[in-house]
Amino acid sequence: MKIDQIYTGCLAQGAYFIESNGEVAIIDPLREVKPYLDKAVSKKSKIKYIFETHFHADFVSGHVTLAKETGAPIIFGPNANPSFEALIAEDGQEFTLGEITIKVLHTPGHTMESTTYLLKDKDGKDHAIFSGDTLFLGDVGRPDLAQKMGPLTAHDLAGFLFDSLRAKIMPLSDDVIVYPAHGAGSACGKKMMKETVDTLGNQKKMNYALRTDMTKEEFINEVTDGLLPPPQYFPLNVKMNKEGYEDIDMVLERGAKALSPALFEATANETGAVILDVRNQDDFRQGHIPGAIFIGLNGSFAPWVGALIADVKQPLLLVTPEGLEKETITRLSRVGFDQTLGYLEGGFEAWKGAAKEYDTVDQVTAEQLKSVISVGDLPVFDVRKESEYQSEHVLNADNTPLDFLNEYLAEFPTDQPFYLHCAGGYRSMIAASILKSRGIHHLIDVKGGFKAIQEAGIAVSQFVCPTTL
Repeated sequence: MKIDQIYTGCLAQGAYFIESNGEVAIIDPLREVKPYLDKAVSKKSKIKYIFETHFHADFVSGHVTLAKETGAPIIFGPNANPSFEALIAEDGQEFTLGEITIKVLHTPGHTMESTTYLLKDKDGKDHAIFSGDTLFLGDVGRPDLAQKMGPLTAHDLAGFLFDSLRAKIMPLSDDVIVYPAHGAGSACGKKMMKETVDTLGNQKKMNYALRTDMTKEEFINEVTDGLLPPPQYFPLNVKMNKEGYEDIDMVLERGAKALSPALFEATANETGAVILDVRNQDDFRQGHIPGAIFIGLNGSFAPWVGALIADVKQPLLLVTPEGLEKETITRLSRVGFDQTLGYLEGGFEAWKGAAKEYDTVDQVTAEQLKSVISVGDLPVFDVRKESEYQSEHVLNADNTPLDFLNEYLAEFPTDQPFYLHCAGGYRSMIAASILKSRGIHHLIDVKGGFKAIQEAGIAVSQFVCPTTL
């Protein structure tokens, strides 16, 4: 028996490749399925099952394409009702894979079809659970993503989750290994650990949601407290995972079209496409196409695209580093953004070479900010998360979290300069690009973000440990 966790940091997502005696099960695959197919070939194995823990909201799974390529059945737990052919398993149903067995544990709460898969070894001993979004390391799945499925509320779903954890998961042995669907950085939970594998026994000690002395009402209150609104693209991804989607090869063929600067500009004007610049933030700062939105590949690219562009049907035109065009289209498709119309041939240098107009972003160092912040009254805007801001921030700075930047547009001055920062520089450049695309141009980015601000000795609020917020 061999278990491979295939972890994608950009999405904080774990897919699983399980092999026993030449038979393979894939759990929660990513949309691009070639790596799973190649891995099976290299092991001289056959993909027998495709298990889905639930209808994912934060990414588009590869289940439909993988089933088409292999003939393996897609397996969901009870209550699932996909539009495509799938096996809807019963609670407790078992599937044989080589010498091992995978048992269905229906664990509703995150969603009503949420299912945990219990792997039993060749001797029938409980070995591991693949918990999807039911149980994370340090947290549990948020219970507010399925509220529109009938009359159920987040309170109701949290109650189901409490029952699921205590009836199906907590009775398992402490040495059972926990393989979750997500880790720290995912919007599917609040307090996830950076680790991606743990024992159930350690989670019983560390995870607030598994306290044995917790009442149901206490659990509901703690799980639902402090939940931020989910990203707008989440229900659109659920729809694709439930109803099906185009093969990624078709998405790549449509999107990987090299466009000259003239054709790129004409296409943008004709289609209303968003120009998405995925280069490094320093390259974007030094020069970019006016109106372009920056979301760099070197950060949490796909989730930020989903949160800030939101509409998966929005046409996109790409400005990428040379050679990363298909990589960009692939990573967009992971969160359902399939309408890429092409990319700028020759990159931004070709745009400049064609004598096209371009824009820049003003920037100061933290030391320069320190020299002016004490004598002037230019406002400072912090685009980090509210929890980061509450933990520690520049005195008198305003908090305008990037996740909800569009809701704060009226707070930014249009007639005087202002400073903008995040933790290290990635998010503030995204914010700068969005503000400039909305006609707000008097912004000045702080190089290095809050880390550089602290090092420069600029006055900040008293530190509050984030775990107490």
